[in-house]
Amino acid sequence: MAKPPGHLQTELGGTLDRMARVVDAHRPHLTVREVGTVLSVGPGIARLSGLPGVSAEELVEFRGGLLGQAFNLDEHEVGVILLGDSRSLAAGDEARRTGRVTDVPVGHALIGRVIDPTGRPRDRKGPLQAPLRWPIEREARAIMDRAPVSVPLETGLKVVDALVPIGRGQRELILGDRQTGKSAIALDTILHQRGKDVICVYCAIGQRSAAVAHFLNELERHDALAYSIVVVASGDESPGLQFIAPYAATSIAEFFMEEGRDVLIVYDDLTRHAQAYRELSLLLRRPPGREAYPGDIFYIHSRLLERATHLKPEFGGGSMTALPIIETEAQNLSAYIPTNLISITDGQIYLSPDLFQKGVLPAVHVGLSVSRVGGKTQLPAYRSVAGELRLSYSQFEELEAFARFGTRLDEDTRRTLARGQRVREVLKQPQYATLTAAEQVVTLLAMTGGLFDGVALDRIAEAEALVREAVGAELAEIGRAIERGDPLTEAQLDAVREACLARLAPVTGEPGHADA
Repeated sequence: MAKPPGHLQTELGGTLDRMARVVDAHRPHLTVREVGTVLSVGPGIARLSGLPGVSAEELVEFRGGLLGQAFNLDEHEVGVILLGDSRSLAAGDEARRTGRVTDVPVGHALIGRVIDPTGRPRDRKGPLQAPLRWPIEREARAIMDRAPVSVPLETGLKVVDALVPIGRGQRELILGDRQTGKSAIALDTILHQRGKDVICVYCAIGQRSAAVAHFLNELERHDALAYSIVVVASGDESPGLQFIAPYAATSIAEFFMEEGRDVLIVYDDLTRHAQAYRELSLLLRRPPGREAYPGDIFYIHSRLLERATHLKPEFGGGSMTALPIIETEAQNLSAYIPTNLISITDGQIYLSPDLFQKGVLPAVHVGLSVSRVGGKTQLPAYRSVAGELRLSYSQFEELEAFARFGTRLDEDTRRTLARGQRVREVLKQPQYATLTAAEQVVTLLAMTGGLFDGVALDRIAEAEALVREAVGAELAEIGRAIERGDPLTEAQLDAVREACLARLAPVTGEPGHADA
């Protein structure tokens, strides 16, 4: 065989020398890795042998990249909840520790994105550029780090902002039977945050994919995705993903809170979250308690909702407002999960199916709804109408129930019933039609002042629209004062009454006079 030319021999010799030096310099490093074996696989869970050093909530990796979270640490086996499809997993497969707890990507890159609880994109907008990851389970801020809840979080809904006010940093429960408008209130609240420098995080737990797609479509249609993040673990996902979803969403929200931003987080809904946890616990043979829920069912929700707070200025001054949603059955507010969450949260908005069927939307039952923060978070202008409004409406509801049994009513009772019917009409509000604080206050002032008493019930909506027009015209300065948080003076209240009387003349047929 012919020898290669001289220059090729030189190059080949140099390459061999370099390879020899690399081989001589290489020092192999041994890596200790704990590996376990899958003993059995169930729907959403797996049992492993081995992994003696695994810690609680640590991620375990299986063949094909499937992840699980160490859940039960027994003497002879480890119970793992699977965070994905388990159909490819079989007994005898290898499992190994990852050395990190379950975490989620956080940061500004998530705004406008739809992800699952592990951080995988679900919106076909490409990979996430979020290098920072936070554990989904984080300790709630200490009591001394927290500031009082004093700034309102406006929903744009008259019945909520006036009678059940929500503050930034509060936890307000939304509950009611299915299909009574719980998600609609949450959606309107998110849409109303446009331009208010509030980051919104919506966490869908166990929802139908069609319902989640409709919610996302409404966010996109109203340009709300520009300040929103959506975390989705739909009903066809594994129960493990449904269980970790609200914790992952809360860590994402905490990132912005600790930056000093105001965040609104909606959990839709925690009933399905509790059911997913019950399913996992029973599959892993944890002892069942009341209604087959495990004994720590209260703790899984309390440790979640305690993370919502308002921080002191020295810690950034950010806030996280939580709106957990739960579903009741047959209006049973004393069921296990509803009573747990009512005791954890700072109030509740109860949606009545009876009001819903009557067409009173939003179907908020004022008598059973409460905000334990109360008027401390309201703009001062609301306080001039809220107390009288709640009193008159409560009297009306009580009288309405008794009036059904009597045919002859005295004049005072007739007036109370007539006023209450008009209050109910004014509190009605179509979806996607949120109002500013000034529009709400002026409308409610006209209502409590008796200016709508001479308006026929079927023309209340028309009268209300006429009053709202005054806010942008002759009452513009007073509207700006309301938005700034200035209390209304007697002169301003008189100006509101006079402007509303002039506007209402076409629907009342006469100028009319405000009640004393």
